[in-house]
Amino acid sequence: MGFTFPSDVLLLSTYELGHQPLHLASPLGFLERAGFAARGLDLAVEKLDEAAVRAARFVGIAVPMHTALRLGLRVAARVRALNPSAHLCFYGLYAPLHRELLAAAGADSVLGGEYEEELVALVGSLAAARRSPRLVVLDRLNFAAPQRNGLPPLERYARLLAPDGERVAGYVEASRGCLHLCRHCPIPSVYDGRFFVVPAATVLADARRQIAAGARHLTFGDPDFLNGPGHALAVARALHAEFPSVTFDFTAKIEHLLKHRALLPELAALGCVFVVSAVESLNERVLAILDKGHTRADADEALALTRAAGLALRPSLVPFTPWETLDSYLALLDWIDARALHDQIDPVHLSIRLLIPPGSKLLELDDVRAQLGALEPSKLSYAWAHPDPRMDALQRAVYSAVESAAACGEDARSTFARVRSLARAAAAGQPLVAAPAAAAPAIAGGARSPHLSETWFC
Repeated sequence: MGFTFPSDVLLLSTYELGHQPLHLASPLGFLERAGFAARGLDLAVEKLDEAAVRAARFVGIAVPMHTALRLGLRVAARVRALNPSAHLCFYGLYAPLHRELLAAAGADSVLGGEYEEELVALVGSLAAARRSPRLVVLDRLNFAAPQRNGLPPLERYARLLAPDGERVAGYVEASRGCLHLCRHCPIPSVYDGRFFVVPAATVLADARRQIAAGARHLTFGDPDFLNGPGHALAVARALHAEFPSVTFDFTAKIEHLLKHRALLPELAALGCVFVVSAVESLNERVLAILDKGHTRADADEALALTRAAGLALRPSLVPFTPWETLDSYLALLDWIDARALHDQIDPVHLSIRLLIPPGSKLLELDDVRAQLGALEPSKLSYAWAHPDPRMDALQRAVYSAVESAAACGEDARSTFARVRSLARAAAAGQPLVAAPAAAAPAIAGGARSPHLSETWFC
């Protein structure tokens, strides 16, 4: 059936948040079930096998996020140079958003949404006659168990760092897509409010394989674990019943943490140690434009609820948008300080600048379109400048500060202090010069709150 040699089908991943890439394991499982031998390479931790590229008839590049796409474009140029005749496919969330750019980069096909069965069909058709695949697939899949054989071992990826020590971390997804339409998020641009559950048996089979390979913590990488609270709870209960010592983390909207507050104590008892939530901003105007569905008061309530349940809330932020102000940025830093969240926010989140890719739901707003410049292919985003030049200068200074902090392992509280100093300097009209970053000293009285060793960014 189709191709017969492992090197005929080659799937490549460039970056997936420090996890063994599910965007390799999942399509490899579908291909294996269909009888195709395929190989996956994670270029985040492996070198490109040029011989494998030259031998391949189909090369797929996974682009589940912005950084993966930027790196994937570089890889595509090397693939084309090594093997001009191979069918080059980009697949994943960011592929359909940038289909014109990818076509210009030499892509023969672009797949998004629930893409796995369409990818298998495309591979099969190449053995006979070429076909035009669907750009975005939103059909329910007959899921195959992810195939992780041959991928780099879990020890080469992110670990859970917790007060009781380090744990090898794995990654699973219990659902895909999202019910919500937050305007700055790329998921609604592809899924448009659709949400698909992954069968519990498939999730647990993948978890078992990773636990057998050494994982003692799992990240549920769903866009929102509580989109389907009954399904999420059933999966968490089954995981805990079989592996009571395995911990996990998940991502959920602030409004879901409030709506499903009764579930939080049980999720903590089942092994959840932290929750990521896209707070993004505390500026009510920004939250309304982004259509986040929560307020500053809601964020405070979610923080109180998670703390009462014994869970660490780890807010993610997009503090640099055209509508944030210097005053509201300073207020955000005051909020973090007053609630002792220095240790629960990855410092890079203090620097994140809004990306507006093609297809973004922000483009539906007249006021937003009026503020945009041209699409910048190198940045995969429309250009925009803040009406207050101090904010753009501050963003650049903050990014430089957190980048140097990450390079030397500076403590998050120290990084926060340097960022706050920069923001105060901006407000006072002073030069934006940060103190040098310094390696973190031993933390008195214990370790940081639970977090993954890979800093999150898009």
